[in-house]
Amino acid sequence: MSFLKLFCRQSCPRIFAEMAALSLVIGVIDYLTGYEVSFFIFYGIPIFVTAWCCDKKLSILIALLAGIIWWWADLQAGHPYLHNWHEGWETIVRLGFFIFIAIGSSALKEQRSVVEARLALLEHTQRLEHEIIAISEREQRRIGQDLHDGLCQFLAGIGCAAASLRGDLEKLNLAAEAGVADELATLLQDAVVQTRNLARGLVPLEIDEVGLASALEELTISVSRLTGTQCVFESTASRITLDDAAAIHLYRITQEAINNAMKHGKAQQITVSLGGIGRTLTLRIADNGTGIANSPGASRGMGLNIMRYRARLAGGELHVESARDGGTIVCCKISPQQNEMHERAA
Repeated sequence: MSFLKLFCRQSCPRIFAEMAALSLVIGVIDYLTGYEVSFFIFYGIPIFVTAWCCDKKLSILIALLAGIIWWWADLQAGHPYLHNWHEGWETIVRLGFFIFIAIGSSALKEQRSVVEARLALLEHTQRLEHEIIAISEREQRRIGQDLHDGLCQFLAGIGCAAASLRGDLEKLNLAAEAGVADELATLLQDAVVQTRNLARGLVPLEIDEVGLASALEELTISVSRLTGTQCVFESTASRITLDDAAAIHLYRITQEAINNAMKHGKAQQITVSLGGIGRTLTLRIADNGTGIANSPGASRGMGLNIMRYRARLAGGELHVESARDGGTIVCCKISPQQNEMHERAA
């Protein structure tokens, strides 16, 4: 097939001339072997090559030429026919066969071009989706770093100023005003903690440092502290190697599943589990909410599609189902083989 691609780089007139010459060579061989040995099937070679490398019109011309050459070789070889109509019928059958090869080869080429165009479009779409996810990650990291390095420091500075103000008011024996300043300092400290937790959610730096399990445990603690929802983490997985990109995708899947459980399912209890069976890593997020079937807008939003896409990027599969006793179970499974294929594809 690679030789055919190289051959097709020539101009169509040159290919047509070469295939016409090949048809003539086949006709001469057909004449020399006599009518007892039929070579008509080999006339399909130049017809197919012309259809594949040029277009339908030129391939039909080659088919007509092949039909004429076959008729000449058959006539010169002295093929005896009992009736004239028999000779005409044989000629029409051979010519129809050659034209069928021309049209069929052209249709096959068009179908192949359509498939190649669809594959190219699919690859381009996947590259765009991958780039969108990468841009989203970079933007989340930027916002998280701005929150941590900017807003957190600003709030911490205001908190120190409020604590200093409380001390000054106490020196002036203004107890009521000092109490207000103390309450303000406490609120600012809480704001710093919440902002830092938000920044950690946007920039899970601990994934690179201590692994996915620690990052997920910190996420569940942060969710419980910020929202009041009982969110716990369980891990039974042995050490399975994941690249940083796959670990971040699993972290984002967990974030989205927790957000959906609280927003759409009105869950009060969420359990995040990271386990392994054999060499397969399984991430499971279960809640006691209303269930995905009874969650308005949950199945129509982009969140579930993005979760599935992230699971594919991580080299795994995502399954979402309703639990028997209510709630929703989100499960993502990744095997080392799938993760290695994902790394090679990336």
